[in-house]
Amino acid sequence: MRLATLLGPDLKEILKEDPDQARALLEELHAEDIADIVSELEPEEAAMLMQRLQPQDAAPIFERLEEHEQEDLVEAMPPESIARIASEMEPDDRADLFSTLPEEMGDRLLETLSRVDPVAADEVREIEKFADTAAGHLMTTKYVSVSPRVTVRGALDAVRAFVKEHSESPVYNVHVLQDGALFGLASLRELVAAEETATMADVVRQNVISVPPDMDQEEVARRMAKYDLAAMPVVTTDGKLLGIITVDDIIDVLTQEQTEDVQRIGGVEPLDVPYFQTSFLEFIKKRGVWLIILFVEEFFTQTALRYYDPVFEAIKGASYYVPLLISTGGNSGSQSSTLIIRGMAVGEIKPKDWWRIIVREMGMGLVLGLILGTIGFARVLMYRDQHVNFALTIAITLVGIVMVGCTVGSMLPLVLKRAGIDPATSSTPFIASLVDVLGIIVFVHVAKIVMASVIAAAGGPVVH
Repeated sequence: MRLATLLGPDLKEILKEDPDQARALLEELHAEDIADIVSELEPEEAAMLMQRLQPQDAAPIFERLEEHEQEDLVEAMPPESIARIASEMEPDDRADLFSTLPEEMGDRLLETLSRVDPVAADEVREIEKFADTAAGHLMTTKYVSVSPRVTVRGALDAVRAFVKEHSESPVYNVHVLQDGALFGLASLRELVAAEETATMADVVRQNVISVPPDMDQEEVARRMAKYDLAAMPVVTTDGKLLGIITVDDIIDVLTQEQTEDVQRIGGVEPLDVPYFQTSFLEFIKKRGVWLIILFVEEFFTQTALRYYDPVFEAIKGASYYVPLLISTGGNSGSQSSTLIIRGMAVGEIKPKDWWRIIVREMGMGLVLGLILGTIGFARVLMYRDQHVNFALTIAITLVGIVMVGCTVGSMLPLVLKRAGIDPATSSTPFIASLVDVLGIIVFVHVAKIVMASVIAAAGGPVVH
C-alpha cells in the first residue's frame, strides 16, 4: 500500500488544525514519499503544506511532482514562494518547470525569479534556448570543476564543498577545465585511488565521450547506455563545457519515449498527462483521430471484397476463410513492425540496413508461411465438401500473405524514419489494415491460378 494512502487523510486533518505540525510529521520521510502524499492532496492543501516547508526542503519534493501538479501549485501559491522553491531546484528540473507552464504564467514566474535569484533565472534562459528534446535541455549546470594544476587532494576538497552546497545534486566525476574548455575528467573512484599530491593533469582521462547540446535525447540515451556512463558532458563545438546529463534524467527520457512509442503502436496519440488526469474530451481527440483513419483505411478492404465478389461467389466457403487469412497477415506484419521499431529505438537497426532486413523478413515469412500453410491445408481438408485445390489455395495464400505481412511490417517503419516521422506511427492497427487489403489481393490471384477451372465453370454462381 502506498504511504500516501495511509498518511493522506491524517495529514489533511493536521493541515486544518496545525499546519506546522504537518511539516514536522514529514521531516523523516523521503522526498519521493512526500511527493506521493502531496499529489493526493487538493491543490489548496498542497500549497498550504509546501509554503510551510523551507525552500531547500520543498524543492526536491516539487521536482518529483507530475507536470500538471506543479502547474496547479504555481497557480495556488504566491509567486514569491514558488520562485524561492524554483531557485533551489536542479537547473534542468527548473527549466522543465518553465517549459511546461503556459507562456504567460511562465513569464510572470521568471520575472519573479529574476528578482529572487538572478543566477537561477539566467540558467533557465540558457537551458531554454535548446529544444525540449535536446541534450542542452536535459543538462544540469551544477557540476564539480577544477583546473589541471589542482592536486587530487584539492579536487576531493572541491567535491566535499560541492556536496555541502548542493546536497541533492549527484556527483560522479570531477571535470578539469582549461580556459573554459573541457580538458578531461576523472571519476570519484579514480580520484580516491590516485596519489593525493598528483595534479589533475596527470590523472584525468582526456578522451572524454561527450554530446553536443543539440543532440536528440534518444540518441543521448543510446550513447550513455552504449558506454555505460552515469553522467555525460554536454560540450560545444569549440570544446566549452555547458553542463552534464545524469543517468536519472536519462531514465526519465527512456520512460517517456517508451510510453509514447507504446501508445502510438496501439494507435493512440501520446497522452500529455497521466491516464486519470486526461479529460474525456482529450481522450476522444487522441483516440478518435486514429480510429477514423483506420476506419477509412478499412474502406479499401471492403472495396477489394466487393471488387472480387465474383471470385468469392464461385468458390464455395471462400468467404469463411477471409478473416483467418487477413488476420494472419496483420499478425505477421505487426510482429515485424514491433521488432523493427524496437530495434531502431535501441540503436540496433539503422535505415541503411533495409536490404538486410528485407532478406531476413522474406525468409522468415516464407518459413512461417509454410508452417501456417500446412496447418491451413489440413484444416480445410477436414471438411469433406472442400476440394483439394481449395485447400492448396488456402495454403499458398497463407505463404504469400505472411511474406507480404513481414515485408510491409518491416519496411514501413524504415520508410517513415527516412521521411522524418516517428516509426511508431506505423502502429499495429495501421499495419493490420494495410495488410488486410493486400491479403485479399493475394488470395484472389492465387485462387485465379489454382482454381481457374472451377471459377470458369461456375460462371459466377457458387460452386459445389
